[in-house]
Amino acid sequence: MEHIEIFKALSNKSRLQMLEWLKEPEINFPGQITAGFEHGVCVGQIQAKAGLTQSTVSEYLSILQRAGFIESKRVGQWTYYKRNEGAFEALSKIIKSNL
Repeated sequence: MEHIEIFKALSNKSRLQMLEWLKEPEINFPGQITAGFEHGVCVGQIQAKAGLTQSTVSEYLSILQRAGFIESKRVGQWTYYKRNEGAFEALSKIIKSNL
């Protein structure tokens, strides 16, 4: 993905918050503790915390996924999301080498 698209994905406060929350899911999504975080955080938990419509949250998660910052896994009827830490390492290299 082009660098400009990566930075566009990070240019929204709500998307940045989602990435911050997913960094420490056990702390930020206590309602999911009984189900665990093996697959990530359920999209419903993210939507409830964000206080945004389901369609907006889905769009934001799609943008972050296309930029490589998160990964998704479908389990039954639920979709779970977690951070792709490798993408943040790559972003750090981009910043160090290009900016």
